[in-house]
Amino acid sequence: MARALHLLFVAVLASCLVAVLGLSGGAADAVAPGGRWLVSELRKGDFSIKVTNWGATLMSVVLPDSRGLVLGYDTVAEYVKGSAYFGGLIGRVANRIAGARFKLDGKAYRLFPNDGKNTLHGSSSTFSRRPGRVREVPDFKPARAERAHERDGAGQGYPGEPRAPRLHWNLGGHGSGSILGEKVHLFASRYTLVDTVLIPTGQLAPVAGTPYDFRRPAAVGARMGGLLRRGVTGYDTNYAVDGGERGGLRRQLRRVAIVRDGASGRAMELWADQPGVQLYTANGLSGVRGKGGKVYDRYDALCLETQGFPDAVNRPNFPPQIVRPGQVYSHDMVFKFFLAVMLDC
Repeated sequence: MARALHLLFVAVLASCLVAVLGLSGGAADAVAPGGRWLVSELRKGDFSIKVTNWGATLMSVVLPDSRGLVLGYDTVAEYVKGSAYFGGLIGRVANRIAGARFKLDGKAYRLFPNDGKNTLHGSSSTFSRRPGRVREVPDFKPARAERAHERDGAGQGYPGEPRAPRLHWNLGGHGSGSILGEKVHLFASRYTLVDTVLIPTGQLAPVAGTPYDFRRPAAVGARMGGLLRRGVTGYDTNYAVDGGERGGLRRQLRRVAIVRDGASGRAMELWADQPGVQLYTANGLSGVRGKGGKVYDRYDALCLETQGFPDAVNRPNFPPQIVRPGQVYSHDMVFKFFLAVMLDC
């Protein structure tokens, strides 16, 4: 692999979202009325990110030649009022739990259903809908937007607090239109089969010979036709990262995906330590007004959400996601940005 541009954005989740490692410089902070909301900007030259303590939300990622690569809103107030999952922490559990219930150590837990009869992204009380706190991390000196360990009775039935981020990427620039031309390379040979409401059946299937096969770089749109013929509107699929199921709760970082935008020449490489990654092509976006008045529609972004397998708490054959008292839950993600001509993918 050729040398990269030395631009490295790292998001680390371990009860928090760490905004940047490897960036230096001042932070421009703004507190909204009431003192609850904070926006921190970290900048190195023309490379910058903004993060807010509202849901530990990543508001923007700007490269030297881009106008911003993640979809979202201009102000924190719009995130508070908005209904889209743009850039915030998802939790206590990412993705779906069948029947909005599960058993743990013989005790039944009933959750709030917000996706038909099922629970999606921790239900209506997901962490992306709550304020957190920001503190400095001396070892690395990034801004850290952290969820407080609350015991306020708002747990929606959960006994624990795993979580994950949801970032809507468009390497052509937010508001630039469809991502169907972007090439995706996934380091995953299997995916979880689901029923008609996207609940896993418990089976893993090989991607070979299916529209889910991105083991070699392929344009999203080139594979989409196979889904449409099956009556599926787009990707909302959990992939089993090759080798990602080993290590229990303490797993190693593995390369998960590479995305490349041919028009701009930008490319992004994702590493993470979770067993699964959800490829989502923004199938549910429709007429959402975002940054700069841009209107976001279906297929205008893609998400790569590293995670435990959906409904793992009800599937003993899936990698375990239970965090016991005294255990530390961590979720690490590394995003690297390149010029596509420098990346052999």
